[in-house]
Amino acid sequence: MKPHFLHISAALIALLFGSSCTAADENIKVDTAHQRNPILASIPNDLQLTRRSKQSGSLNGAIVTPEQISSYPDTPRHVEARKKLDKSMQKGWGNWNAQHPRHRLLDALYGYSRYYERQKVELDRVEGLYKHISKAQRSLLEHQVQYSKKFSRIDGLLKKNQELCDNIVQHAMEFYEIGQDEFQKHVKTLEASGKLADKISVSQALKHYVRDWTETGESERRETFSCLMKTLNGLFPERDGAAPVKVLVPGSGLGRLGHDIARLGGFDVTINEWSMYMNIAYRFIEANRGRNSHSFYPFIDGWSHHATEEDMTRELIFPDTSINSTSVVLAEGDFTTAFADKAGFFDVVVTYFFIDTARNLMSYLDTIKKVLKPSGHWVNLGPLLYGTGPFVQLSLEEIVQVTEAMGFEYLNTDESCGPLTFPGRKVRSMEAVYGFDDKALTKSAYNAQFWVARRSSKP
Repeated sequence: MKPHFLHISAALIALLFGSSCTAADENIKVDTAHQRNPILASIPNDLQLTRRSKQSGSLNGAIVTPEQISSYPDTPRHVEARKKLDKSMQKGWGNWNAQHPRHRLLDALYGYSRYYERQKVELDRVEGLYKHISKAQRSLLEHQVQYSKKFSRIDGLLKKNQELCDNIVQHAMEFYEIGQDEFQKHVKTLEASGKLADKISVSQALKHYVRDWTETGESERRETFSCLMKTLNGLFPERDGAAPVKVLVPGSGLGRLGHDIARLGGFDVTINEWSMYMNIAYRFIEANRGRNSHSFYPFIDGWSHHATEEDMTRELIFPDTSINSTSVVLAEGDFTTAFADKAGFFDVVVTYFFIDTARNLMSYLDTIKKVLKPSGHWVNLGPLLYGTGPFVQLSLEEIVQVTEAMGFEYLNTDESCGPLTFPGRKVRSMEAVYGFDDKALTKSAYNAQFWVARRSSKP
């Protein structure tokens, strides 16, 4: 997921935060598997970080009923994924350093646990700046809009968002079997070294609840998801539940696209995400899956582009639909290494706001080809917003030319997915909004590129 960009607990939630950007991890880090890959194939670029009827009271702190909680699915696919995950989380797997999956998990837990603390610093800074205006100016503002009271109101809402973060941490520690002693030891080590909790990665991961799992986010999902669903239905019009179509969605973020594909029926979906900030947020909602069971205040961290104070402080609830993970499994880790044993396995790979997040785009392309069955399909929709330090930055035309040389054949697609980008190439353009806040006085959108390419029938 670009941000170009849960399993067994009675925890509850309420979500958060802002900054319009493209994915989630603030720091470019390398999965332990990369230590065996000198090419550092797919380390996400840092561009990724820069991409209800109101019931009485807030849902924060509400008791989640047993009906809203699901244990981790026990299908063979889920069992296999869990075994791989448990193995990768062992300290003895690979080298123990900042790139180890367990280390990255502990870093993410640290980030969520310090959400309020990190946000309060910024709130105090904003409040301090207010003191620089004249007494007369302050008097006018206080009389007309009671400006200083906004600080205490937002402080209270930040604390409510911290409740959500605490529940995400609690669930993650249970799911990944992280004890308090281990976590606190990790926190002390980080604090002793002067390392601050990662505010940006936490806020971006939480912000994706808006895009993926709220009614507000539907305005951003509508056009692009419609194009993708129509395409998949067209590619696989007759599906057999006994032999479902195997779909891979790398860079899945908080997983909504994968779940919507699964809802079509006849698809077994594997979603893949590298960011532990994203993964523990997804694990939480996967386990605590009751519709409209959690609430949060996602826009209180940013003071710009609000038409009203109510827009800034409004509460959103999620998920906007119930979640069934039976046909969706999350495979955590680096896209280019997580599927080393899945050569020729998938019928279709759907890359959505993803391919430009690679450190090495060519390794992404190699992996897409590798995991597809002969004559399998690659469906892409997203921008080409390369981050800092990518090994290669191809134009759209160059991507088409290179992948055709790799054995991909570009297919005709429905004009409902936008006009052709340029003559002679079967690639379409469509506007894809990526801003999180549908009421903001600004708009962030990409001229996203859509195509369907078929892998060569040769093994």
